[in-house]
Amino acid sequence: MLRAAVEGVDAGGLVRRALAQVAVHDTIAHASTIDVIAAGKAAAVMLQAFVDASPASHRTLLAIGPAPGPGFLPNGAEWFEAGHPLPNAGSVAGAQRAVALASEMPEAGLLVVLLSGGGSALMALPVRGVSLEEKQQTVRLLLEHGADIHELNTVRKHLSGIKGGRLAAAARGHVLTLAVSDVVGDDLSVIASGPTVPDASTYGAALAVLDLRGGRAAFPSGVVSHLEQGVAGLVAETPKPGDARLAKAAARVIGPQRGALVAAQQRAEALGYAVRVASEPVTGEARVSGAAHVERARALLTGVPRPACLLSAGETTVTVVGAGKGGRNQECAFAMAGLLDRLGPAAVAASLGTDGIDGPTDAAGAVVDTTTVARAAAAGIAEPNAYLRNNDTYVFFDRLGDLIRTGPTNTNVGDIQVILVSD
Repeated sequence: MLRAAVEGVDAGGLVRRALAQVAVHDTIAHASTIDVIAAGKAAAVMLQAFVDASPASHRTLLAIGPAPGPGFLPNGAEWFEAGHPLPNAGSVAGAQRAVALASEMPEAGLLVVLLSGGGSALMALPVRGVSLEEKQQTVRLLLEHGADIHELNTVRKHLSGIKGGRLAAAARGHVLTLAVSDVVGDDLSVIASGPTVPDASTYGAALAVLDLRGGRAAFPSGVVSHLEQGVAGLVAETPKPGDARLAKAAARVIGPQRGALVAAQQRAEALGYAVRVASEPVTGEARVSGAAHVERARALLTGVPRPACLLSAGETTVTVVGAGKGGRNQECAFAMAGLLDRLGPAAVAASLGTDGIDGPTDAAGAVVDTTTVARAAAAGIAEPNAYLRNNDTYVFFDRLGDLIRTGPTNTNVGDIQVILVSD
């Protein structure tokens, strides 16, 4: 089911299907020139799919993403190897090239922007007065203090020369954005921090995030100073809805986050499960949301014929307090493990990052069942919760052989959870 979920949101396939739609096909076919920028974890795959399916020839191809890259790129593409979850020098160089390409394009030309998850870090251009190191430190602190993607990207947009509509504002011609969503609600202004769409957030909102997630004193002085100058009106805001500079920009989500659930549901039903799909996304602190999700599952699966399956999606956060190794999906799965017997004597659950990467680990997530606690005791793990307290769930699951390793999937629509229950 997890494999079907990932395959269902294959980024290359989503691009090919989008280009087959009449409106997109005609926009590209009638452009005087075409320049293409792909940014995100699926940049290489999306760029290759565009070249394969485009009804017109291109002038420039630019890709900004994580390694590996060049081996999957079409001939002649410019490649910038960038950093995630923290931006690096490649992120900055790629963003600079993207802005230059937009500003140099013909007025009658078309700039196609292909976005996928991770684009906020992978394509980063710190504003004047804020260094890359200060931006890295800011993102690291926000992640450690459990900032969600909306909070994180509100700050990013107000420290950036490319996010929050600024890439489209720099473009001389028309802009068409095709995005694969990794955010709950598929908000285009949040996906990759919305480089080509209007931004309704403000400097004041960005400062409020710092105050909430550690306090201004914890963040680099250059970052705080820039945001305070923005609040005072000394620095220009991000382009807002109705901004004339974005009049020639159009954007659409070609891969909604819940697309993975549709594919997983089809597979589960084919396997004979009675399926329920949770309407409420799994968000918030992973260890809290995981436990709450089991209680939600008990309610949603009451009266459902067995075997039963509950599918959900979302993206949780982790407040780092320990020195261990793990990720949000591993913490979410851990939190579910000790409660699964409330669903019945035979239950199994998994939480997976659809990009194949969960935190700073080589795992995509983890699987647990009603025997996890007993198996941990048999393996000599006397106090499992010590692993959670130290944010060390990777080591816990590795000892049990319950990590899910897919490798990078070249797509990203957030996280998916599966709970199975039988009699």
